[in-house]
Amino acid sequence: MQHNKRHLALIGMMGTGKTTVGRAVSELLDMTWRDTDQELVAKWGCSVAEFFARYGEERFREEETAMLRACLEEQRLLLTTGGGIVLREQNRHLLSQWAYVVHLDADPHEIIERLQRSEEERPLLRGDLSARVHAIYQARRDFYRFADLRVDTTGRAVSDIAEEIARAWREHV
Repeated sequence: MQHNKRHLALIGMMGTGKTTVGRAVSELLDMTWRDTDQELVAKWGCSVAEFFARYGEERFREEETAMLRACLEEQRLLLTTGGGIVLREQNRHLLSQWAYVVHLDADPHEIIERLQRSEEERPLLRGDLSARVHAIYQARRDFYRFADLRVDTTGRAVSDIAEEIARAWREHV
């Protein structure tokens, strides 16, 4: 294992399955799991959407970077992140330095279907969901390319995705 890459991190756009897959992978590998958005919600005592409304996206991104740093200081984690964490170059650098990074991807049409079923409020998706998803997908596509592994989750069972990631991690370590 590369000395510094002691964490396993899942990145990707909202709706690609990071949280669901992360939970499954953590069970398969018996790894402590942290989700940056969930950690921030616990810290603030309010939802990401509420924080966005009060303080704006820039403050959210600052808090997100601070939480990423805190998580990466831990010994060994399976880390799932918010979809936009890759927008900051320093976050991409931190992740590539300290984690084996897996990019979960999915067809935009499937992402839209998943998000329509979700109860979670997502501040960046206000308005025409389809148009917003396609625009964000296009805008962020290149930001995920630094990942060590890309896994397409379109039409796949969570257990299959989790097994693929667990195999890759075992080969890494």
